Amino acid sequence: MPFSKMLLVRQNFPDRRVADIPGTVRHELHQAGFAGRLKPGARVAIGDGSRGIANIATIVRSVVDYWKDAGMRPFLFPAMGSHGAATAEGQADVLAHYGIHEAGMGCPLISSIDVVPLGRTPEGIETFMDRNAFESDGVMLVGRVKWHTDFSGKIESGLYKMMAIGLGKFAGAQRYHTHAYRMGLEQVIRSVGRQVLTSGKILGGLAILEDANHNTARLEAVPVENMERREEELQALAKSWMGRIPVRQLDILIVDEIGKNISGAGMDTKVINRSIQCHYNPWPELARIERIFARDLSALTYNNGVGLGMADVVTDRLVNRIDWQPTHINSLTASTPSAIRTPIHFATDRECLERIAPTVGRFDQADVTIGWIRNTMELGTIAFSENLWPELKENPALEKVGEPRELEFDQEGNLVSWLLQPAEPAPIH
Repeated sequence: MPFSKMLLVRQNFPDRRVADIPGTVRHELHQAGFAGRLKPGARVAIGDGSRGIANIATIVRSVVDYWKDAGMRPFLFPAMGSHGAATAEGQADVLAHYGIHEAGMGCPLISSIDVVPLGRTPEGIETFMDRNAFESDGVMLVGRVKWHTDFSGKIESGLYKMMAIGLGKFAGAQRYHTHAYRMGLEQVIRSVGRQVLTSGKILGGLAILEDANHNTARLEAVPVENMERREEELQALAKSWMGRIPVRQLDILIVDEIGKNISGAGMDTKVINRSIQCHYNPWPELARIERIFARDLSALTYNNGVGLGMADVVTDRLVNRIDWQPTHINSLTASTPSAIRTPIHFATDRECLERIAPTVGRFDQADVTIGWIRNTMELGTIAFSENLWPELKENPALEKVGEPRELEFDQEGNLVSWLLQPAEPAPIH
């Protein structure tokens, strides 16, 4: 089947990277006076999440060093709900794959799913906290502030959500998402977070913001008394830096990999313009995408297949890699069974494309518009079909990289990806 040639394009997002991560962490925590809130020798619980955050091992080690230099006894714990198959061992393994382990961090890592009840919110939501965190002298959270894939609000993903759902572990996550089905997730996050604050254990957190190039762009110490208000402000800032697919419409979006390390939903819904309930194009300001072809799972998703339900077609190899136990646990805990529905799937990339292309309403397959990304977190380099050239060349933030090329398949009928080896950019004329 003939397809239009593909053209590699680079998006020139502003580079906001932090030059000195350890120095910035140390300065932020010192300026916020975190150590002054505890007596020397205090045990400090540092909560860490499960997303693919840039430089996360360096950031966490810098936090640990700050507390040790202040004469405290820090330890790490996974601030996760149902991730890692909702087991202590699985959650410790998730952190280890990001380089967060005792040997590298210089302090203990204590993983448990045991919780302590913290009472009920005014709406009647029973709340919980990780027992090890509760038994410490103070809890600090390290997490990225960004948009959420399931809803839109003033507070979405960040320190407050980690405090509410991550600290509640599996016991809390199950209840919270059930209440969220009726109340909305933002209200649950705020209400449960406020109840957790009544424990008196939360010191605050280190907020991490990333730019559109997935660089660490901001590190800010947020004391507990300012968490809710400041997170709203940081959320708005993170959204303003968000990367997007820079065209109005695509017939097919090829996604090389999906996974929990890339997005909580496997694919960032606000990149692919598809809701976690699999509604097509719910955000009119984003590129309209008719069909999504997901090729494989990320190596760091531990065979969790959450997100495949948002695709229209996937490969047999993706389906065959899925470990359904953690996939079921994660999806059902979040009350999003649609996220793990199995789409149609075929043996090769070629067959997936040739079967899905006729469903987009084009009589001539050479007119099918195609975009190709590595994953929804990496949008700096995107391949587009050449028939999108008239639109692309009008965007001054884009650079053409090399000359148009045919879609290339190997002997087994799978795409030969060149997204990771771009040539030198050429000006768009």
